[in-house]
Amino acid sequence: MKTILVGIDVASKTLAIALEDPGRSSKGFELPNTPGGHRRLIRRITARKIPARVCMEATGVYGFELAWTLHRTLGIEVQVANPRAVRDFARAWLQRSKTDAIDAQVLLEFSRRMPFAPWCPPSLHILEIRAITRRIEVLTRARTREKNRLHMVDRCREISAVVRQDILQHIEQLNRSLRHLQQVASSLVRKDPVLARRFEFLQSVRGIAETSALHILAELATLPEDMSPRQWVAHAGLDPRQYESGSSVSKPARISRVGNSHLRRALFFPAMVSARTEPHVRAYYEHLLARGKKPLQANVAVMRKLLHAIHGMFSSQSTFRGEKFYAISA
Repeated sequence: MKTILVGIDVASKTLAIALEDPGRSSKGFELPNTPGGHRRLIRRITARKIPARVCMEATGVYGFELAWTLHRTLGIEVQVANPRAVRDFARAWLQRSKTDAIDAQVLLEFSRRMPFAPWCPPSLHILEIRAITRRIEVLTRARTREKNRLHMVDRCREISAVVRQDILQHIEQLNRSLRHLQQVASSLVRKDPVLARRFEFLQSVRGIAETSALHILAELATLPEDMSPRQWVAHAGLDPRQYESGSSVSKPARISRVGNSHLRRALFFPAMVSARTEPHVRAYYEHLLARGKKPLQANVAVMRKLLHAIHGMFSSQSTFRGEKFYAISA
């Protein structure tokens, strides 16, 4: 069946578009990234009444409205590709230059040559929760930086007391914002029966408290329900990446990091705390250390195994069971 292929490079104000229409010459053009520009694009794609596949990168807020509009249009399939996967594809395609028009053509070729994975948009309710938790993440980092500055000020007598007072006020302001955002996020989660149950399941793991549970849940809730535990791990960029070449090059395996960095950060400290406080997780962590793993490698392995455990908890509608995570030998 004939299919129109479209690659779109999304910027804040413009859309660079590469369009391949069967039986016609390929075209590149530009439209404004506005509702009017989106309507003009849809008219252009659907004019011949044949199926179309659109590939664009995950560029956050700039591309979400376009992806949502295209997804709701009959006859158009949308793929929101991982930016790093697209970048690696461009390198393999020996594309050295970088312009918006070239990026759009790369995305078109990506949709032609790579497996097409249709985008499944999450609900607006879930997206609001994720937006809040990501804002909490940003403010938490800002508060940490201010606390570090306060520590420096306290050790340097030459810095004015006015500066110290301003830092203290900013920290208090950040604390108020963080408390408010966390209350709003928790309230939104508890309004949804499915999310509320999963929120409680997450907190049944020693090491995952309310704040960490919010961040983990917000990232996982946007994923399609039919994803497997291994796909969750790959989505988080926690899948091991082997590097071998011939008989002389064999580097230690490392995580790919091709995935959701927010989810990785949300899992890091809970895994560390769980490895200290939860007997079965600690036994697994110590087992890895005994096999020669470094503490950081063992912690990453705990993060990966926790994702498998969380997937099982959500699927079976049950709280955390340590003996299923890792059996402690008598």
